[in-house]
Amino acid sequence: MEHSEYLIHQKWMYHALELAKNAGNVGEVPVGAVIIDSFGNLVAEGENRKERDQDPTAHAEIVAVRAAANKLQTWRLSHCILYVTLEPCPMCAGAIIQARVGQLVYGVDDPKTGAIRTVANIPDSAASNHRLCVIGGILESHCRRQLQDWFVNRRHG
Repeated sequence: MEHSEYLIHQKWMYHALELAKNAGNVGEVPVGAVIIDSFGNLVAEGENRKERDQDPTAHAEIVAVRAAANKLQTWRLSHCILYVTLEPCPMCAGAIIQARVGQLVYGVDDPKTGAIRTVANIPDSAASNHRLCVIGGILESHCRRQLQDWFVNRRHG
């Protein structure tokens, strides 16, 4: 990966981390997501909203994908990059594939429910009808620390 490309990935992951912080501040698991188009423009963003919306599908990625499809007036997001602080779960991996997202960039692996590379590999499985470029580990230590600190504070708070 070129240095300039890495800097762009960092920029958008920092944005996703801010969204995750907002979610964490209101009692949600701190996960944030950002979708940009092929020109580098912000299309949509999302943060976990399960508790606020009482919606089990209101993960940051789903919120962002719905907002992007609505804004662009198409469910096909093949020209978009999705940034998310935590490796997507099976539900979100399925939504990413269904939306035909062009590229996924995530921060930290999820050893419990990661469905991109860690526990399962849904994008490369026979169940996937779409292949996408995946980059993991962008601002990994920042993303991990944010989640770990939130859970520690939640247990001791």
